[in-house]
Parts: sequence; C-alpha cells; structure tokens
Amino acid sequence: MLNIMGYGGPLGERLFQLVAKESGGGATYGRGTRDEVEEFIYQLCDVTGDGILSRSDLESVLASIHETIFAENKEAGECSVNRAFEASLNSAVFSKDAEGISEKSMSLSDFKNWCILMPSLRKLLGNLLMPPDSGRPGFEVPILHYPENIFNDFLLLNREYAWHIGGGFSQNEVQEWKLLYHSSLHGQSFNTFLGKVTNTDAQTVLIVKDTEGSVYGGYASLPWERHSDFYGDMKTFLFKLYPQASIFRPTGANRNLQWCAINFSSENIPNGIGFGGQPHHFGLFLSANFDQGHSFTCSTFTSPPLSKTNRFRPEVIECWGIQMRGAQEEKPEAVKGTVLERFKEDRNMLKMVGLASASD
Repeated sequence: MLNIMGYGGPLGERLFQLVAKESGGGATYGRGTRDEVEEFIYQLCDVTGDGILSRSDLESVLASIHETIFAENKEAGECSVNRAFEASLNSAVFSKDAEGISEKSMSLSDFKNWCILMPSLRKLLGNLLMPPDSGRPGFEVPILHYPENIFNDFLLLNREYAWHIGGGFSQNEVQEWKLLYHSSLHGQSFNTFLGKVTNTDAQTVLIVKDTEGSVYGGYASLPWERHSDFYGDMKTFLFKLYPQASIFRPTGANRNLQWCAINFSSENIPNGIGFGGQPHHFGLFLSANFDQGHSFTCSTFTSPPLSKTNRFRPEVIECWGIQMRGAQEEKPEAVKGTVLERFKEDRNMLKMVGLASASD
C-alpha cells in the first residue's frame, strides 16, 4: 500500500495519486484559494477515483482519519467510535445523481456544506500534505481530565466528540478539558451546576443527552453569570453530536449568544441557561430546574432544532471547563516553493516514479 507523508490506507493512496497526477494539482492544494483547495480535497475523498463521492468513500476517509489521529486511543470502545463516525456520516447530504448507480452521490456543493458543519474534518483534510502532528489544526485532540473512578463510557463526551467540537475553536489553541459537572454525579440541580462552573474555568462546553437519545450542546466562551438579558461573544457556538454531528457558528444576525438567569420573577426573563434565539424560543435552553428544555430553529447560529422535538426532557447534563494554552501569537512564515519541493523526505520516493523533476 502506498504511503505519503505518514498516511496509509485508501486516503494516503488517493493523496499520492492526486499529487502524482501533476505537480500543478499539488501546488493548487497547497497554495490555492479556498474553493480550489476544497475542490481538491473533494477529489481526495473520492478514494476509489471513479468520479463518484459515495457514502462508502466517506466511510473509508473517516476510517483513515481514525487510524491517523486516534490509533493510540485505547480507552474508546468500538461502539463509541462507531457512534461518532455514524453521526459524522449522518450530517452529510448526497443530492447528486450518479450515472450507473441507484444511490445518490455527494456533489461539490454538498461537500462544502459538510465541511462547514465538520470544521475539524475540513482542517485535517486541508493539512494532509504535511506530516501528522498533534499540534496542527485538525489533528488536535483535547486532553480530557476526569476522576479516575469514572469509567469513560459513563461520560457523554469521548475523544472523537471532543475532536469534533474542538474544530469550532481557534486554529492554534491546544486544549485541556476538565469535567466540572455531571448530573448523575452531582445531582440535577441548577444551583449545584452554577457552583461547580462559576468559580473555575471561564470557558465551558455544555452537553445534554435527552430522553430520546439525542446528544447536543453549546460552547460558552464567557463565564456563566447571572444576567437579565443575553450576553456573550462571537466565539460561542452550538453543536450536535448524535445522531448527527454538526457545528453551528454565530451568523452575526444578532448578539443573543448566552443566557443565564436565576431567581427572576418576571415572565419575560425565563430562569435557566441557554444559547441563541429569543426568550422562550431559544436555540438551546435548560430550565432552572434542569428537568426540561427546548430547542428551536435559531437565526443566531442558523441552527435547526437540536432535539428531535422542540421540547425535550434532559436525561444527562454534563459540563467541561476549557483551558486554552500554547496559543501561537506569531504567524508562521509563508511556505515557499511548490508542494513537491516542500517535502524533501518524500523526494526519493517521487524520483522513483519520475515526478521529482516536475518541481525542479
């Protein structure tokens, strides 16, 4: 099996084929516009090279990604991994009629929309012509800290889900996540929740599993503090984890980002925590009793209802504190030369197939 820059399997082989096809294609991938790069990685994900991007192609791509960045993850069970990848596939749309097959395939437009919902995937595919590096955008997997006496299958969050959520953060941030609150451990109490999260990390990831089995939540970039109105900044976003995986960033339509109200008597100020939308019609909301919530279509994030029905009952509520460290303030120097010139460690292999001269 061919291997380029440390990537094996069908994704590595397809990458080699596309770079080998012509040096100009590799250069476009490395230095082209966003549209050109996305068209290149769209072709890359067609691992069979038949011009049809099918669900089985995406399954092969996700399997290669798992082998590359989660190979050392001995904690996650096969069921956990399968659920995470199933959710990623479920967010993909296949609208293109493919000649000779009954199933529809993914168009370039479908693929670009999938990349918006799956930013970690987009970042990783955009960096495949560089060696795998845990600090490179798309390869960063947050480090999860939780008590040793807790089994990882007890938690809603796993490393695959954390990788997906982390795609919504700035590119050069290395993250460590600490479990602050879990309703099964600390009790389903709003006051307990606030006590656990307000005195520690400012940035948090809130995750909810409802009684229908759906898992979703939001990233709060500012502390949870008592307010009578919306607050927050444009780093905040909503996400889905299961049965679909998606990230929904702020659109700028309004500034209704975070909501945290407690002990207000006015009906216009619902007590609880939430994200986006309007009072009583949030993108995501948990009541102050933590026994009910709702999720509606939301212009703040252009997000659909996160739950199967607009009103839901939470089964598990989990909150993680985010510690950012190692953010790089200086921009890296511009890379010079063609793609083939950059990767000197592969030139011997390229010379064997007569390609190295293409960049000289």
